[in-house]
Amino acid sequence: MPTGDAPERGTERDAATAMGRSRASLLRGLWYLAAPARDLRRGEMRPVTLLGEPVLLCRDRAGAVFALRDVCPHRGIPLRYGRFDGETVMCGYHGWRFDRSGGACEIPSLLPDEKVNLSRIRCGAYRVAERQGLIWVFMPGQAGGDGAEPPPVPEMPGLPETAMPGIVTSMAFPCTADHAAFGLMDPTHAAFVHTSWWWKRNARKLREKTKHFEPAPLGWRMVRHALPPENRAYRIFGEDVTTEIRYALPGLRIEQVQGSRHSAVGLTAITPVDAENTRVWQIFYWTLPWLGVLKPLALALVRRFLDQDRQMVIKQQHGLPHADRLMLVNDADMQARWFDRLSREWERAQAEGRAFANPLQPQTLRWRS
Repeated sequence: MPTGDAPERGTERDAATAMGRSRASLLRGLWYLAAPARDLRRGEMRPVTLLGEPVLLCRDRAGAVFALRDVCPHRGIPLRYGRFDGETVMCGYHGWRFDRSGGACEIPSLLPDEKVNLSRIRCGAYRVAERQGLIWVFMPGQAGGDGAEPPPVPEMPGLPETAMPGIVTSMAFPCTADHAAFGLMDPTHAAFVHTSWWWKRNARKLREKTKHFEPAPLGWRMVRHALPPENRAYRIFGEDVTTEIRYALPGLRIEQVQGSRHSAVGLTAITPVDAENTRVWQIFYWTLPWLGVLKPLALALVRRFLDQDRQMVIKQQHGLPHADRLMLVNDADMQARWFDRLSREWERAQAEGRAFANPLQPQTLRWRS
């Protein structure tokens, strides 16, 4: 397999990379994970903030989800403080009503003979998709606008559209989306961060790893490979257990473990709240029917794992203001550099109104972890 871009290899400092920026550029024109489907029942509203924009998720009486901009155009109050009748959202200040398209459909204060073109009054709406138990919102290229045709909604491999996750959890990270995303693709921190008294108590036994990578839609993938047969944990999936890990914009890590009897899919998703705060999601699906009884224990372990990353990010904030340039080291940090290249190409393509061109090439990386 080719080794790819030789000039990228080596140890260097690069203040121009996203890792060196104090504020992230929020990528638009992409789908973002907004909420698990189970958290939004029929007739309910749920406010979220995505890329600094207030979004109101709603599920109508029939079970369909839609998303409005959570600001009344009349006096600016968030629509979340109003009421939802299962079809339209009523502002709590003056009773203005908005339909699922974001258009005004009623202004109670108008007299019968007053002529107001309601079609010109809008709070705004977002494209929304519900897949595999998750609600995704498309953040267009222009704030509040519809923008260009979006890319495909993210999907978990090997699972039907009706699949529901067994574990869904998230935490707020006080950092840019870039720094949160770099953690997804950092292969060498686990031995130092994800430790416990009962698991990897020290980092004395680092082993050399060699992994093959290739371009994938909106990102790259670690080529599917066999998992060590001596690891007993993988035996629950059957024989010939393999894994594939895919990374994609705007900050998704999708791992599929496949065996002769069962499979599992793990999703880590980065959702920017604003330029300096991020929500990180951990989601797992599996086909093992008995694994549900272990869900409370598994959830506790997943949250501990996620919080270990969160605590390290909090500590990192103490040093970042004083770090003029950050160092990227050889193959171990190559994936962070790929993410930065992809982000820059996406922003250029959006600005120039052209198709995204993945700049990555197949490459083999080596590191110790």
